[in-house]
Amino acid sequence: MGKTIAQKIIESHLVSGEMAVGADIGLRIDQTLTQDATGTMAYLEFEAMGVPRVRTERSVAYVDHNTLQSGFENADDHRYIQTVAQKHGIYFSRPGNGICHQIHLERFGAPGKTLIGSDSHTPTGGGIGMLAFGAGGMDVAVAMGGGEYHINMPSMTKVNLTGKLSPWVSAKDVILAVLEKMSVKGGVGKIIEYGGEGIKTLSVPERATITNMGAELGATTSLFPSDEITREFLEAQGRGDQWVELSSDPDASYDEIIQIDLSALEPLAACPHSPDAVKPVAELAGMKIDQCCIGSCTNSSYLDMMRVAAILKGRTVHPDVSLTIGCGSKQVYNMLAQNGALADMIAAGARILECACGPCIGMGQSPNSAGVSLRTFNRNFEGRSGTADAQVYLVSPETAAASAIAGVFTDPRTLGDFVGIEMPKSFLINDNMIVPPIEEALMETVEVKRGPNIKPLPIAGPLEESIARKAVLKVGDNITTDHIMPAGAKILPYRSNIPYLSQFCFGVCDKDFPDRCKAEGGGIVIAGQNYGQGSSREHAALVPLYLGVKAVIAKSYARIHAANLANTGILPLRFQDEADYDKIGQMDELCLPDARKEIAAGEAVTLENKTKNLRIKLDAVLTPRQRDMVLAGGLLNYTKQAE
Repeated sequence: MGKTIAQKIIESHLVSGEMAVGADIGLRIDQTLTQDATGTMAYLEFEAMGVPRVRTERSVAYVDHNTLQSGFENADDHRYIQTVAQKHGIYFSRPGNGICHQIHLERFGAPGKTLIGSDSHTPTGGGIGMLAFGAGGMDVAVAMGGGEYHINMPSMTKVNLTGKLSPWVSAKDVILAVLEKMSVKGGVGKIIEYGGEGIKTLSVPERATITNMGAELGATTSLFPSDEITREFLEAQGRGDQWVELSSDPDASYDEIIQIDLSALEPLAACPHSPDAVKPVAELAGMKIDQCCIGSCTNSSYLDMMRVAAILKGRTVHPDVSLTIGCGSKQVYNMLAQNGALADMIAAGARILECACGPCIGMGQSPNSAGVSLRTFNRNFEGRSGTADAQVYLVSPETAAASAIAGVFTDPRTLGDFVGIEMPKSFLINDNMIVPPIEEALMETVEVKRGPNIKPLPIAGPLEESIARKAVLKVGDNITTDHIMPAGAKILPYRSNIPYLSQFCFGVCDKDFPDRCKAEGGGIVIAGQNYGQGSSREHAALVPLYLGVKAVIAKSYARIHAANLANTGILPLRFQDEADYDKIGQMDELCLPDARKEIAAGEAVTLENKTKNLRIKLDAVLTPRQRDMVLAGGLLNYTKQAE
């Protein structure tokens, strides 16, 4: 039987395990990336491992999240990351150079390579034919040290694209259509592979937009073939020698096939507060808006920006609308400045932001109270924008630009003749904002500089024989990592200070949670379906660990967060019978009387609800390797024991 593209890459990088769906497999990782919101923790963890120099083909540290410097904290973290990168053989992308996923696609990504990054949107690399995974910082640290990256072997889903996009319909509308079909949990345990005749009509930036938002499906990763379009992109970036052809075999077998007719799509929008709450823009037309934000790792490519500039040229942003634009990289920014497109944006009244994540991660540009904000981003979770009651819609750059001019939700098809934008034959190459590693012989001369905001990692002890704690919090379905550990300009500067961050844990759900946890000496969290969806931020596990959370019991989990819980030493448990969720109330007294024995034996875990005099059976969401990790008190302890 033939193989899919993903199966071929997995097979060539397989270090341990069998390629049977659901089985634990260990992969050799070629490249890693970090960003500054998660990178400080990843490098603290790497330092704790005692490995002198990274053992990957290439590791890159980006600064793109915490770029607002309203105090010393962010600047200190940037300095720490730059010096630790110098000391350990890591490339460093300086603040202002751009967003990690956009730059990695332009300057480092290569078809057929494996990549993990401490950011959930690392699958952007799938647009160039990489097998790219979002992961927790601890997994990235282990990979940088030469260790395997472990996942459960995913099933294979093919999205078969036919036809061609109509004028004013874009790649963002493609992935929103997939989200509408599959939902935010429809990709869990799956690799999404795009194929069909329709892919030949999509450029690499358009493909990357689609694979980027595969994270919103809960997918393990998403990818496209590496074909002539990929080769042309790499050649335009001066990296044609890194191209290899990659395609699935004609007789490759897929567990699921989804059909999307590109020619039948229309402009779409994801409505508040979920990326799968999709409606046609035509149904929303006429709704008054307050803000449009264009950019993020989803839609900040040269192609996106040129289309926006063409729409804005000779027009003026509506007086009731604030329009912000942030390019994805310095390369894009420079090219727009040289060809006059940037001037068209400025003349129209756009507010030009630096090349960074910016509003997408809540770093500035929060909407007004109850404001309607159209964003070309990937997430519209409640409160993520920094305004608790904002109504955030996810749209294409074309829809955002058209609406910014009109002052109301506008279908871009009403603009008239479509302005086609050609991909450049060559991009402007200037890597002067990327600092390469120094020679190995000089590494000992580098002093790693740590600011006072960088605090030690919380580390769990070995799993206790039994756990007796109260249910300190009960939450519903689709709890995101933004619910657990919010982002935003007021909080992100403290990503290397877990004690300070702890006061904001679960603040969106229950502001009293941190104090209650401390008063009770920790506890157990009860949750519904798809717990931990969204970002890869391991702070959503590290901060509960610091507060004394011993276990989470949920109906189901998002992949990365379940792994992060195990990595930190928190037990991820699942109800065998989802109806048992209703049998536990917040502050019930719970006990896992044989926790260590049952985890060690790979058995079902017994839960006693002392308050209601009930016994409930749970499954541990752990592979055999993760069971050993949790028994040891997390991945760092497990790794040290194995040395």
